[in-house]
Amino acid sequence: MRKPAGKHLLRKLGSSLSAVIVLGFVAWGFWPKPVLVETATASRAALTVRVSEEGKTRVRNRFVVAAPVAGRMRRVPLKPGDEVRAAATVLTAIEPVAAPLLDPRSREQAEAEVSLRGAAGKQAAASLDAARATLKLAESDRERVRSIHRSGTVSEADRDKVEGEASIRAAELRAIEFSIQVNDFRLAQARAALARPEVGTAGGLVEVKSPVSGRVLKVLQESEMVVAPGLPILEVGDPQDLEVEAEILSRDAVAIHLGDAADIEQWGGEGLLKARVRRIEPAAFTKISALGVEEQRVIVLCDLLDPPPAAKALGDRFRVEVRVAIWHSDDVLVVPAGALFREGNVWKTFVFRDGRAVATEVSVGHSDGRLTEVLSGIAAGTAVLVHPPDAVKDATRVTRR
Repeated sequence: MRKPAGKHLLRKLGSSLSAVIVLGFVAWGFWPKPVLVETATASRAALTVRVSEEGKTRVRNRFVVAAPVAGRMRRVPLKPGDEVRAAATVLTAIEPVAAPLLDPRSREQAEAEVSLRGAAGKQAAASLDAARATLKLAESDRERVRSIHRSGTVSEADRDKVEGEASIRAAELRAIEFSIQVNDFRLAQARAALARPEVGTAGGLVEVKSPVSGRVLKVLQESEMVVAPGLPILEVGDPQDLEVEAEILSRDAVAIHLGDAADIEQWGGEGLLKARVRRIEPAAFTKISALGVEEQRVIVLCDLLDPPPAAKALGDRFRVEVRVAIWHSDDVLVVPAGALFREGNVWKTFVFRDGRAVATEVSVGHSDGRLTEVLSGIAAGTAVLVHPPDAVKDATRVTRR
């Protein structure tokens, strides 16, 4: 029996419709979907460009106390952090050391020197007696000539000769007396070289006092020892009088000027510490980075401005983060730095327009690493893509996240 034609036609239409629906789903599955992106709006705002670098605090005025004389230094009783007062706190004391022992040859030389000086003293004493006798004779002749000269029987020349002879003999006597004194001193020196007296502190102890008020920063020599003049003993300073030292790359230091504002971050407390650049050292130095690259760096010193009470916990050589402002404007057009990319020597950004990403060439200015100044190419209020994925090209369909 033949089936109705209507049912056969309806079955064929249903099969065709099913095929069309399946093909539609397949085509929809392969149809490119809009890329999910993040957007931001270009706006006018203040922008500050800063140079960031690790730094450290340091005591502004530190003093290295050294041994003023040679001798045996007593043990230093102070520890780092102990308080000291100027010209009052005794840091340590230095006492004279015993004379070194003489070897047999040196002792014999010293004994011979003593004997020589003793004999020279006896010789000088005999010369002194002879000089006294000669002077006494010359004075007698002078008195005799003076008495005769009154009667007019002695000429002026003879009188002058006798007077000069008496003066010469008196001078010779004084010279011998001085030579005896010199010999006595040399004899005492020779005897002192042989002697080895006991070391005492009376009159010989030298107390080393703190030159400034503050605290002990570092003890360089703690134990008792024999020291030479100029040997560093310890460092003292005022830990409340701090400055911040940062080693800035030379190419960045060129843009820094005296008086520039700086922010001190990651100092261990809340908020930022305000500072100001006080000195930029004129000479750079070479430093090897963690990657083994030679870098030229410049030391920049900053003064803290009205630090809070919590900042008093900072001490010498504490690590901080220094950010120095090198450029600022109160009103510039900015976009997130992640919205810009380079194609060759040209800066571009993707503008979100009618559901598509439109590559737009822009001219950029300063950047602080988070925001970048846009000089031309887009206007305020323009939506731009931030960190667009690699799938985004010019005219790619996109949708906001």
